[in-house]
Formats: sequence, structure tokens, C-alpha cells
Amino acid sequence: MLASGKQSTLYIDARVTTMSPEGLILIGNLGVAAIRATWKADSIGGLTLGADPISYAISYTSGLQSGKPLRAFTVRKESKKHGTGKLIEGPFQSGDCVVVVEDVITSGSSALQAVAAIRNAGGIVQGVLALVDRNEGGRQAIEDMGLTVVSLVTVEELLPLIPSA
Repeated sequence: MLASGKQSTLYIDARVTTMSPEGLILIGNLGVAAIRATWKADSIGGLTLGADPISYAISYTSGLQSGKPLRAFTVRKESKKHGTGKLIEGPFQSGDCVVVVEDVITSGSSALQAVAAIRNAGGIVQGVLALVDRNEGGRQAIEDMGLTVVSLVTVEELLPLIPSA
């Protein structure tokens, strides 16, 4: 069962890659290049947990390169019941131009949940950067909201690399 509620014969555990040293390096470089080629952003982030390592890798890499560093933040699934009660954690600022980050797009619901939270907090969402697009309608749902979607890889590109697929 996927986070979207859909059944699938192919589960993509992006965390195996997004939390490995090699994956962080690759995603950081590819992510910064994709964002700078497509949008002008101040910060990046998405729904925890899938977006977190991707956002952090891109933010860190952007700080090592020339140009404006991208600040990373996390969107909680629901506001904290204690402390500050924040829904968005990190150096996000109202008025930021934001790229929402997603690990795997299936239905688009996680990215759209992050978009709504960011907009409610005063962020200006530029688009969505996904590590993997499953090509199951999520891209279209996001684009229907007027947002550009860029994916670093599609499920079709991954299939030849998966031994059991």
C-alpha cells in the first residue's frame, strides 16, 4: 500500500538512496541544477519524511556552489500540539519563493498538502521538484494547480535497473 492509498506491485523506497552518502551527493547536485534551471527560489522543502533528506542535500549543495544558497525547511503532517505549534519548521520565511520537494509522486497529494501549508504561511510556491515520478496522475494533479513539475527520474527509467521488475 502506497502513501496515496493505492495498491502497487512496485514499491519505491527512495529513502535507501536519499539517506545514503552517495545518494545525497547525487541528489544535491542534480537538484540544485534542476531548480536553478527552472525557478528562482529562496527556500525548498516538503512534507516530512520523504522530502527532508532531499531538501537538506540540495540546500547543503547550494551553499557550496556559487549563487544564492537555498534554505531548507520541513512541513509537518500536522501542527505540533505543544511548543510553538508550527506546521513548518526551519528557516522558511513568509514571502519566500519556494520549490516544494517530493520523493515519489504518485497521486500528488503529499506535494499538494505541502503546497497548501506553504501558501497558508505566506510562501509563494514556484513548482514541485520530485525525485521520482511514478506517472500515475500526480504530475497532472499538481500541474492542474498551475504549478510546474520537474522530476529527476521516472519510474519507467528506473524499471530496467530493478532486478525483480
